[in-house]
Amino acid sequence: MSFPKLLIAATIILASQVHAQTLVIVPAFGEVTHPNDQATATFLVEEQDKDKAAAASRVNQKMKQGLDILRKEDPQAILKTQGYYTYPIYPEQRPLPNGTMPKPVATGWRVGNYVEMKTTSLASLAKTTAAAQKVLALNNLNFGLTPATLKKLDDQRIGATYRNLTERVASIAKAMGRNTADAVLDTVDFEGSGNYAAQGEAAGAPMAMSRMAKDSGEVSEPTFEPGETTLQMRLVGKVKFK
Repeated sequence: MSFPKLLIAATIILASQVHAQTLVIVPAFGEVTHPNDQATATFLVEEQDKDKAAAASRVNQKMKQGLDILRKEDPQAILKTQGYYTYPIYPEQRPLPNGTMPKPVATGWRVGNYVEMKTTSLASLAKTTAAAQKVLALNNLNFGLTPATLKKLDDQRIGATYRNLTERVASIAKAMGRNTADAVLDTVDFEGSGNYAAQGEAAGAPMAMSRMAKDSGEVSEPTFEPGETTLQMRLVGKVKFK
């Protein structure tokens, strides 16, 4: 075989080897959506008084009443008291004639306490909230997903993302004029994109906020819309073509 023919044969072999080593990085995405099935509500009681003990006593009494109401209206709810605070109240200070500020003297006390209620009884949530608002104020409300639902959706999310990967590989192979059967999945990295799933997925955005009520009369039921949560996932696949 002459030298030019040997050179041509070597070039063809080299080109074939380079072609066989084609590596494609393929990002894939998947998401699933589910109606929210859990609510986390935070209620507040706050009192002000010149006597710190009197303010604290009223807070303690109202919190006990509020907890009793929540337990009665929603026996399955999980309750957790938190954020007890006591702050002095100071009047507005003005400089003295000599330009100095007077020593602050407390004129009263602000005492408060929060309770968190986590529940899956969404159908009765408005009724429960209205009953509690006779004593407590609704400070915050989030809708999200229960851990069991999150686990189920995670399985579905992984499946959806992997299906998207195989679909994109097929599209890429077609665009390259290659056979899909020649694509070999070398690596699948579910963490390569840096945990794209939203943190705190079971929480959601605050849905309602109100200030402390001054009376204990009847309260009309609020209107809540639990909404839905969308969970997303991203993976990166490395595909080699034969």
